[in-house]
Amino acid sequence: MGQDEQKLMVRTASLYYHDEWTQAQISKKIGMSRPIVSRLLQKAKDTGVIEVFIKDETVHTVALEQKLEKAFSLEEAVVVPTSHAQGETMKSAVASAGACYVAKKAKHIHRLGISWGTTLAEFVKHYPFEKRNDLHIVPLEGGMGRESVDIHANHLAYELAKKTQASCSYLYAPAIVDSEEMKNYFLQMADVNSVLQEGAQTEIAVIGVGNPHEDSTLEKVGYLGREDAASLKQAGAAGDVGFRFFDDKGVLVQHPFNKRVVGVSLEQLKQIPTVVAIADGTSKLRSIRGLLASGIVNVLVIDENSAAQLIEEKQMSVKPAIVNI
Repeated sequence: MGQDEQKLMVRTASLYYHDEWTQAQISKKIGMSRPIVSRLLQKAKDTGVIEVFIKDETVHTVALEQKLEKAFSLEEAVVVPTSHAQGETMKSAVASAGACYVAKKAKHIHRLGISWGTTLAEFVKHYPFEKRNDLHIVPLEGGMGRESVDIHANHLAYELAKKTQASCSYLYAPAIVDSEEMKNYFLQMADVNSVLQEGAQTEIAVIGVGNPHEDSTLEKVGYLGREDAASLKQAGAAGDVGFRFFDDKGVLVQHPFNKRVVGVSLEQLKQIPTVVAIADGTSKLRSIRGLLASGIVNVLVIDENSAAQLIEEKQMSVKPAIVNI
């Protein structure tokens, strides 16, 4: 590059970045066309004359979001910085971010499905109050009884509908029944079947992910006994969505438990246009990996540390092996 061209490039970059001139103003000043100005600015970046820095703590999480989207074929990823958990749990911070995301995404839809669990209870708690008379909320699985009613899908659908002035359905059936025959009995009930069909036809489904082996909500509320947990472990269960257990490859495990669930199936979830998984990855990384492998989820809301670990593991798994000849 000649000295004159170098000087012109530096002058152009100085006017654009330092003096905040537009490319049109610079073009008029130096007597050259806008495409030439644009090329000079690009050359200033390419040669290191200009370096652009983004001074914000979220730049790291934005990079993680892009890597997650690419690595796991997601439409979108939302990574919550660790600093956002100050004064509250990471679960609450992730749920809050999920609530903001879904509230924006749901502006133009009419049917939203919601699963169950402590994370989704936090999601509903943080969901903004708004008037959505055109929105209908549907529970994605059953849930009846006296224990932990506040985290059942029916209750969460009701609470979310109340916050948004929307309508909602109720699935009048237990989430887990005693036998496959009893499940089939409930499925034959018109009221139950119609709500399950509504759930399968929602435009956005919001789900959590569970770990049946560590800090299990299912075990805490009494849905899962020790013998069940042990047999699920033996069957290769990595996690669950709405009481449906899958393995490390995201495939439904062959276990009697999966045949006793009254709710929208994993295959039906796959057909829903947007499935948003909200997950605090603490003690759930294996479960989240299996869920991502299933192809059910196209939007993931997750904490920064877990996102970084998922990316690191993914990079290690695709790293080519070194062969000594």
